[in-house]
Amino acid sequence: MNTNTTPRQGSLLVVFLTVFIDLLGFGMVLPLLPVYAKDFARQMESTPDGLSVGAMVGLLMASFSIAQFVCAPLWGRLSDRIGRRPVLMIGLAGSVLFYTAFGIATVYQSVWGLFLSRIGAGVAGATISTAQAYIADTTTPETRARGMALIGAAFGLGFTFGPLFGMLALPSGAGSPGPGPGYAAAVLSAVALGLAWRKLPESLPAGGTQRSHTMFDFSSLTTALATPTVGVLLLISFACVFSFASFESTLAVFIKDPQGAFQFTFRELCLTFAFVGLVLTVVQGGIVRRVAGRIAEGRLAAFGIALEVVGFFLLAQAASAGSMGLLFTSLAIVVGGFAFITPSLNSLISRRSDPGKQGGVMGVVQSVSALARILGPFVGLTLFHVRLPDSSRWPLWMAAALMAGALGMLWAANTRGKDFVTKTTG
Repeated sequence: MNTNTTPRQGSLLVVFLTVFIDLLGFGMVLPLLPVYAKDFARQMESTPDGLSVGAMVGLLMASFSIAQFVCAPLWGRLSDRIGRRPVLMIGLAGSVLFYTAFGIATVYQSVWGLFLSRIGAGVAGATISTAQAYIADTTTPETRARGMALIGAAFGLGFTFGPLFGMLALPSGAGSPGPGPGYAAAVLSAVALGLAWRKLPESLPAGGTQRSHTMFDFSSLTTALATPTVGVLLLISFACVFSFASFESTLAVFIKDPQGAFQFTFRELCLTFAFVGLVLTVVQGGIVRRVAGRIAEGRLAAFGIALEVVGFFLLAQAASAGSMGLLFTSLAIVVGGFAFITPSLNSLISRRSDPGKQGGVMGVVQSVSALARILGPFVGLTLFHVRLPDSSRWPLWMAAALMAGALGMLWAANTRGKDFVTKTTG
């Protein structure tokens, strides 16, 4: 491994731009994926009923997260051996290839082509953890939190502007969106690849420390569950991420359903997802950061969960009333609530865990979130397509019920749990 090139001052900016551009491509495709899949699946003789179509679309949405869950630790091990730069570039090259395959699959209206392209994109996108390792390599402990925040900012901005780019890539506001979004995402990933090739030096020093990357650390899970209330907090975290993933994956078909209350065009669909990304970015970056530290994490998480209960209920009511104003109000409430929940729960779990074992415990948190993002879309989209009255609102009612249960569990955890206290001797 060549380690003669020292990371320059602007390396973090280059990592930010490569992650941001790559996530622009992901954000372009995400809003349209359930619509593509639903239309194509209905044309297949092997999926004659609504339940099987819903299950297939749910599996397609979950396939990206499954690939990331499996491959992230593998990329991590490889980056410890051959360096961060080559792994990041392999991932970006894979994104170019598989977003191109996505465009080709839409031309031929192939569900199996969509599966191939999304699994491949998940494998390529799993290198985000390597980008985090790059930041860890090139920052001091004092500046690391700010460096890691760049990844979060890239995610938020990618999910905000990606749908807008997807809208511009569509040939028209109605009809089939065609292969344009997939090809445009491939071009953006190619730009990120070129930027990394020219501007991104290697960060791993010669003889760098090998890190442990495991798919699921069962010893850390045992440690987490042995800590009072942390097991309950993990269950709450799973319920929250599961509910939001279900909502996120069904939103596109919910507002574009030809038999539904709104019947959005593809461009209106992209604008709606841009609105979701913008709310998430503004609330998490502008509000949560300001109040965190002044208000207890348990209260912030409870506030966010309560918002989601109200928001999911109002979303179902918006569909019944056909109210555009209520739709966007409830979307803002749901997304704003989620922006409060995740950082607050993570901080609460961290405070109640042994500082010497927090790395493993927080790894369990990430694994729990990954599993929730795998199962949420499958369950949500399957419920959406069940041929029963008001099936389009079932995922929302399920999410509201789960959040109500999570709120009760959080109340119990807040009253019974306390911060970890290091035992002293003497």
